[in-house]
Amino acid sequence: MRIAQRLLLVTIIFVGFVGCSENITDPGSTSSATGWAYNDPENGGFEVSSAVEQETGPGLVLIEGGTFTMGKTQDDVLYEWNNVPRRVTVASFYMDQTEVTNVNYREYLHWLKRIFGTNNMQVVLNARPDTLVWRDPMGFNEPYVETYFRHPSFNEYPVVGVDWLQANDYSLWRTDRVNEKILIDKGILDNNTEQVDERNFNTEAFLYGLYVPAEGGTVESLDPNQEQRGVRMEDGLLLPKYRLPTEAEWEFAALGLIGNSVDELVWERRTYPWNGHNVRNDSPQHMGEMRANFVRAKGDLMGVAGSLNDNASITSPVRAFWPNDYGLYCMAGNVNEWVLDVYRPMSYQDVSGFRPFRGNVFKKIVLDANGSPMVDSLGRLRREKITERDAEGRFNYRKGDYRNYLDGDPVSVMQNGELDTTGYDGTESMYVNNNTEQNSLISDQVRVYKGGSWRDRAYWLSPGERRFLKQTESRDDLGFRCAMTRVGTPSGL
Repeated sequence: MRIAQRLLLVTIIFVGFVGCSENITDPGSTSSATGWAYNDPENGGFEVSSAVEQETGPGLVLIEGGTFTMGKTQDDVLYEWNNVPRRVTVASFYMDQTEVTNVNYREYLHWLKRIFGTNNMQVVLNARPDTLVWRDPMGFNEPYVETYFRHPSFNEYPVVGVDWLQANDYSLWRTDRVNEKILIDKGILDNNTEQVDERNFNTEAFLYGLYVPAEGGTVESLDPNQEQRGVRMEDGLLLPKYRLPTEAEWEFAALGLIGNSVDELVWERRTYPWNGHNVRNDSPQHMGEMRANFVRAKGDLMGVAGSLNDNASITSPVRAFWPNDYGLYCMAGNVNEWVLDVYRPMSYQDVSGFRPFRGNVFKKIVLDANGSPMVDSLGRLRREKITERDAEGRFNYRKGDYRNYLDGDPVSVMQNGELDTTGYDGTESMYVNNNTEQNSLISDQVRVYKGGSWRDRAYWLSPGERRFLKQTESRDDLGFRCAMTRVGTPSGL
């Protein structure tokens, strides 16, 4: 009897809590500031959407954020003093459950060819992955050059040969296709397969009224002075942008410490995306099986015939191994993954405590003579880097380009103890000599990648490890997955 009473009491409390939560998030029918009713044509028709929770986009998993110790979790065997452990906080966000696959990327190329193939084929050519990354001067990899990206047997394998710039373009394209389908499903847009060149659906251009569909594109207005209006961000229909995750987001999601926490106590820090210091599965059902595909020893990439341990000579299907506690697959092994950040050796001095990220380039929308936004040849809003004049009067930023913040200032280019600002332009000077010849592998065009891959040793499977590559280069063991900002409550429903 007491147990039944306790269950009833818990149920009542839970229902009451849910009810309170809905009341807190519901803006109500009238303004708490003026008392005027919302969504009332007789009061001018000021519209307030009561949408509470952000929809989860296709392929994404919610990553509940929080504080964690970012950085190395194993011995610094390379003595790089890189990624020194430090406490940071990551806001909640969404992450792709798997790496972007070959079939995902071929869908992207098909759309580009359909839209731009007639008049601007270079757009399609620029987006194609570099299949020649498979070539090895001392290995017979030519079959992968011909089949890995195109053959249906590799559909669910991670796409490789994609550089950082291409990965970002894919993310923007994905944003527009997902939002376009949302509007079509809501009956706001008609499905238009005749889009061509810059006259294609772009989320930002649509919100600014620069994309005019053949039919639809408007909703009923409550303003008594207009019958129809365009869709707005305030309606809560459209999703934020797909993008690459920041390094902090990627590392936080890979560790999956949510599985090792009780209240605010993390009872075991992880070296890998799973517990323990072993790369083999310790569950009775899968005892001894590798948790990821990587190089076990020199010349040993998959084990012995008849009992192939990781069952992958190169990459593997993106769901071939066990997910971590966030439900993310292959956050160690398979392929390394691009992240958003510009590379610098990480220390305490060059990181923000909240949503740390290096790579900010603040831009503004380019306006025409009438003050209206303009679109480029791809249908995207034109943007340009802000100037010091644009930032005048600001206290939180004073310029547009912060990729080299704290290491590209004049003090960073001192020669023999004397300040030498010859040719100093505020961005690249610390990486070039006075003859403008590059003398460092590190620059503002170099990006971080993480995760370890099928051709790496186990050392690189730790989420705290990091490497870098020029943003225009690609590899046969480097892919990517997308992320999305979470708006609203951190935990969702």
